[in-house]
Amino acid sequence: MDMVAHLNRLFAYDLWANRAILAALGATPSPPRRSVELLAHILSAQRLWWQRIAEQAPTLPVWPELSLPECASQAEELAAIWKAYLGKMDEAGLLKSVTYNNSRGERWTSKIEDILQHVVMHSAYHRGQIAIDMRAAGFVPAYTDFIHAVRQRNIE
Repeated sequence: MDMVAHLNRLFAYDLWANRAILAALGATPSPPRRSVELLAHILSAQRLWWQRIAEQAPTLPVWPELSLPECASQAEELAAIWKAYLGKMDEAGLLKSVTYNNSRGERWTSKIEDILQHVVMHSAYHRGQIAIDMRAAGFVPAYTDFIHAVRQRNIE
C-alpha cells in the first residue's frame, strides 16, 4: 500500500472513531464537559493543521467552546476537507514541507506526510482521554481502537 492510500485509510478510521465518540457522548443524559472539550480540541486542531497546510489563517482557537452538535458538524466538514485533499495528493506532495507558527508562536517546518500522521495520532491520543473521562463519570465510552474498526469492517 502506498503512503497516500495508507493515509486515506487512517483518515477514514479517524472519521469512524470521531463518529463513535459523538454517538457515545450523545447517548449520555449529560455528556461530561471535559469530554466535549477534548473532542472540540481534536476537531479544532485538525482544522488548524489543515489551515497550516493550506497557508490559511486559523479560524478557531486551539481549545474552542463547541457544543456536541457543533462538534458533529465540524467532524463531517473536516472529513470532507481531508478526503478532498488526500484525493488530490500524490507521493511527491507528501514530501513537501510547510512552514508555520505553532500555538506558542514558534516557527517550524514539517513535511506534509508527518503533519498528516500527527493529525491522526493526536486525535487518537485525545480520544483515549475522552474514554477515561467518560468511565470516570460512570458512562461507557466508545470502543475506538483501530484494530476494532478493521475487524468490524468499519474501514477498508
